[in-house]
Amino acid sequence: MTMADRSILLVAACALLDADGRILLAQRPEGKSLAGLWEFPGGKVEKGETPEETLVRELQEEIGVTTKIACLAPLTFASHTYETFHLLMPLYVCRRYEGIAHGREGQAIKWVRPEDLRNYPMPPADEPLIPFLQDLL
Repeated sequence: MTMADRSILLVAACALLDADGRILLAQRPEGKSLAGLWEFPGGKVEKGETPEETLVRELQEEIGVTTKIACLAPLTFASHTYETFHLLMPLYVCRRYEGIAHGREGQAIKWVRPEDLRNYPMPPADEPLIPFLQDLL
């Protein structure tokens, strides 16, 4: 595959923080690519959506929490080349939301202390985000 054939995939991710400063991780379900790995919740930015709108929608759909665009603070981003596409993933931090997080699509979720993030195997694009969160928290 040449670089001209490779598309750029825009995916928004969110470091959802609880009152104890822990970060929510979700496990990719069986049947999806990178199944079993842990990631920050989020998803593909759909046509006509901003990354912030994507996160408001995905957090509700995936883990049942409601937030507002104003509650999402951009922190950093990942830029990673996979075999068939290039991933560009802005990471936002969210401390204000409503609801109790739970895996609405059958995925496991876990609240993790910043210093323990490396104990959870993650997709290659997510790993470089860890030091930014550890510095923040």
